[in-house]
Amino acid sequence: MTNTHPQTKATLFALCQAYVQKRIDTAREAMEAAQEAANSESKSSAGDKYETGRAMAQLERDRHAQLLAEAQKVERELKQVNIDKTYETVQPGSLAFTSRGLFFICIGAGKLTVDGVDYFAVSAASPIASALVGRKANDAVTFNKLTYQVLEVS
Repeated sequence: MTNTHPQTKATLFALCQAYVQKRIDTAREAMEAAQEAANSESKSSAGDKYETGRAMAQLERDRHAQLLAEAQKVERELKQVNIDKTYETVQPGSLAFTSRGLFFICIGAGKLTVDGVDYFAVSAASPIASALVGRKANDAVTFNKLTYQVLEVS
């Protein structure tokens, strides 16, 4: 089973890349749509209604700009992850096989399924990853009053 881990990590990593790219694309498209709305508001309206509509469109654009910045930050974090290494302890880039689930320590992308098996892509800063980081096979941690037995790390 161990020889499939590098391929599994590569697939999980690619899914995380797609997740981040989708977030970036969605934020960019929404930003552009809000900007277009603001521009068209300025052409078609007059007076207070114009100012309100334009301000609302600008707020919407700013909100999407913030979402874009956050997605780009996650993208930078993802680029720092080394999946080519086999790890002895849980750390960014590792797969942690536990008694309560399989965790890919990378970015917070949620549940990802590879070959019918569910993995949870979690950021190293997440509470569960913080509990697992530094642990090795046969270690146990308690998180949310539940015990997680680390079965294998790769």
